[in-house]
Order: sequence, then structure tokens, then C-alpha cells
Amino acid sequence: MGLRHGPEWHEDMDSSNTNKTPRQELIDRARGLIPMVRDAADEAERRRMVAPEVMAAFREAEFFRVLQPERSGGFEYDFSMIIHIAMEIGQGCASTAWVLDLAIMHQWLIANFPIEAQDDVWGSDPDAIAFGSYTPVTEAKPADGGWRISGSWPFASGCDHGQWAILGARFPAEDGGTKPVPGFTLVPAEAYGIDDDWDTSGLAATGSKRIVCDDVFVPAHRRLDIEDAKSGTSPGGLALDRPLYRIPMFAGIPTAITGPVLGALKGAIEEFIDNTKVRKTIAMGGGRPMAEFAAVQARLAEATAALDAARLMILRDLGETHATVDGGATVSLDMRLRNRLTHAYVVKLALEAINGLYTVSGIGGINTDNRIGRAWRDINAISHHISLNWDAGATRQGKYLLGLEPDGQF
Repeated sequence: MGLRHGPEWHEDMDSSNTNKTPRQELIDRARGLIPMVRDAADEAERRRMVAPEVMAAFREAEFFRVLQPERSGGFEYDFSMIIHIAMEIGQGCASTAWVLDLAIMHQWLIANFPIEAQDDVWGSDPDAIAFGSYTPVTEAKPADGGWRISGSWPFASGCDHGQWAILGARFPAEDGGTKPVPGFTLVPAEAYGIDDDWDTSGLAATGSKRIVCDDVFVPAHRRLDIEDAKSGTSPGGLALDRPLYRIPMFAGIPTAITGPVLGALKGAIEEFIDNTKVRKTIAMGGGRPMAEFAAVQARLAEATAALDAARLMILRDLGETHATVDGGATVSLDMRLRNRLTHAYVVKLALEAINGLYTVSGIGGINTDNRIGRAWRDINAISHHISLNWDAGATRQGKYLLGLEPDGQF
């Protein structure tokens, strides 16, 4: 479809604008795919994976190019785009938006690897995408020209659809150190297997299965140390010399798993409004319209306010982060911790909102094909991700504000 590089970051997108930018065109494409995603959601949950035809539609819409380097056929837009896209796709299915956003964000992560590794991925296939598991569960053993890895990596969302996997590993200590060096490896799909151990009540359609490697060789250039990625000084970022790839990993990557929450909540609110306008009590309320109950009205208002607040917070953070690196400065510790707090608080707001809606949505909410029930299952599942855990995020920020050493990834 041939989109070109768009304007600099701005907070919102106006769908009524007749002079649409390439960025707005992408968001309109996402909005146009909501019915397809929604229609495929039930089957995706049953099959525990996003349908191949849906992923093909995402590729045709050029979503995977959003954060991909221009030299490899990408657009090099900013992280706010994955929020805007996920807020559309997530209305149809949060699991599908989760897989999509991770695929988009992993293009950015691949761009942090050395240029030779990027060319391995996109040189012959500019449409290649990657999924994987970040936890360094295995030791990378030195081999001639690289490393050898064996092991299994859980929770590799979307792995059925990837041409590559990003897998965490522990590299031998360097420069006289005693601690192993945590990092990532890039492994092509033909070198690993998939163990289908994914059977869950929430995020069921993400297909977050286990990747298995048996003595797989990884060339030396397909290594990225986590320290380089989280400091904004990765080999790929330095070689590309673009502000986008100087953003510290943990200041941006969790954005990919907050966007689906906002989309799911937005879809649930709209579904709740449509249902409640026509719902009436049966036995206990004497046939009164549900819309007349104060508790129903209050839960709806609270959910709407939570969505608005969460969206504004995450877009503010992303705008300020991009403005910092675009101006040539580094992302400060204050900003990194603020971003991580927002990631967790966005999910906290959405969790409280969907729980409130679910309590007044009626017995129909327990049906597996109920859209509010699905959003409730998925948002609750997302809230269990350690990167978005509110207690971890809150105590980390509290320690920092009180002059103590914060812990966790930031």
C-alpha cells in the first residue's frame, strides 16, 4: 500500500480530517478491520491462536512496518502508533491486539541487534516478524563463531506466526566478572520447535506456547545484551543513528502490552452501552430498564473516566519520551520510572473499570462468547503480567521517591 514516513508525534488522531496523513491512514485501516477481528474472536479463543487470515490482513495493512527501520522497508514511526492501533483492534479482541502489538514492537527490538542480524531477518524477507520469550532461561555455550543454546522458553505469544524468535539467554561473564551476562538471541523458525502447552481462561487466543531449542547454533552477531538495550546504547541503535532506537527498552516495550488493555476496555464500554439501553430486569426489578439503576450508571461513568485517564497518561509519557530523544538528550531515570509506573497504573485503571462493568453486566457476562466477559477475562489476565503488576510498580516508585534504591526493570 506504500505509506510514506509521516509527521512527528502528536497526541491524538482526528479521523474526520479529510487531509489524512499516512499515520491516520494506518489507524483507519485498523478501525476497518475491527469487524473481521471481532467475527474471528470466538474461533481464535477455541483454537488458542489468532487466525492466519487475520495476521495476513495485518501484514497487508502494513502494521508490522510501524517501528521497523526505513532501511529495511519500515516507517520508523513512534510508539504512540501502537497505542492507537491497539485501541482499534483491541475492541474486537484483546488477545489479537496483544499479538499484533508484540509483533510491531519486536521489529523495534530487532533493530537494536547488530546490522548484520537485522539483514539476516529482513534482507530476503522485509515482511518477516518475530515472537519469543525474554527470560534468560538457558546458558549460551561458546562455539566457533557464536553460541549454542538448548532449552525451552514459555509464554511466547504469537509464536505460530513468526519467522524468527527472540529468546533470552545467559552469556558467560566478561572482563573478569563472575556474573553471567543476560541477553537475547535471534533464532529462525526452522531451528526451533513449538510445544503447545497454552490452555488458559484469559488471553487464550494469544497462543503463548513454549519454544524449544535443541543445541541450536546462534552466530555471534545475533546477540543483544539486555544492558545495552535498556540503556539506549544498543549496537543496532548506534549504527542506525535514529532517535527511535535510542529509547531505553523498558521505557517503551511495555507499551505493547498496555495498548490491548485500552482497546478491550473501549470495546467493552461500547458493548455495555448498547446492551444496557435495551436490557430490562426480569424477576427482581419488575421489568425496569437497567439503564435506570444508579449502580449501572456509576460503573459506566467510572469506566469511561478510567479509559480517558489511562489513554491520556500513556500518550503523554510517549510524547515526552520521544521529544527527549528527538532533542538529542537521554531518557532520565525520573522519566524511565514514571513511564514504568504509568504502564502499571494504566492496567490498574482498566482492571478496576472492567471489573465494575462486569459486576453489572448480568448473567450473560459468563458466556464465553460475551464480549464484555471476554474483555474481563483478557484484562484480568494481562494484569498478571509481571511488567504490569501494580504492587511491583507502585513499590518501585515509592522506594525511589523516598530515596531508596528502586528494584525491578526500568
